[in-house]
Amino acid sequence: MEVIPAIDLRGGQAVRLHQGDYAQQTTFSNDPAGVARGFAAAGAPRIHVVDLDGALSGAPANAAVVRAIAAVGTPVELGGGMRSEEDVAAALAQGVGRVVIGTAAVREPELVSRLIAAHGAERVVVGLDAREGMVAVSGWTGATGVRATELMAQMAQRGVLRFIYTDIARDGTLTEPNYAEQSAMVAHAATLGPGVRVIASGGIATVAHLVRLAGLGVEGAIVGSAIYRGTVDLAEALEAVAHT
Repeated sequence: MEVIPAIDLRGGQAVRLHQGDYAQQTTFSNDPAGVARGFAAAGAPRIHVVDLDGALSGAPANAAVVRAIAAVGTPVELGGGMRSEEDVAAALAQGVGRVVIGTAAVREPELVSRLIAAHGAERVVVGLDAREGMVAVSGWTGATGVRATELMAQMAQRGVLRFIYTDIARDGTLTEPNYAEQSAMVAHAATLGPGVRVIASGGIATVAHLVRLAGLGVEGAIVGSAIYRGTVDLAEALEAVAHT
């Protein structure tokens, strides 16, 4: 299982939100590229970057910072505001390895098909951000009537192989992951094809949480607040998961 550290960008800074609430922000660094260099030095296999301004506005808003993070050399996956072919192509051209499509997967599913046709399935990830199993959009500020399992099935039919499942209620809380939901998503993915994979996100606070997630069969786990607040040491986590 990959342990994937996260950098959430707002106003060019590395921040974390509590349960996706833009009013509950903690700023951790005004040098996100420096944060990325620290993750690279610890051995991170990739870095998960979210443009929070872009997620809210619907268009990328921290492109220069993303370029600086990508220049560190560790593979980057980028989400937030990726809602057009032009924006995705621009992100990939500036060094991003794969993009995460969230809102557009609900509102313009045909876009996902076009992106896979243009760039390949390995470079397109769908984010399933959910409250009580129901997908949220627009930087988690908008509700939908779509179940995460339903959206996963629809996207898998369009060729998507990788999904990030985030339990919004756990995100940034440093409680624990929603193991039941993550396990259910892994089981659901298995019914959609042998190549369909799940990356877990939300609530991770300890290395033990990561080890338990690895046992559920997720492909990766995204860790943010726990690293910034010092309850997870990235190098230690990578070592622990490597021996599970």
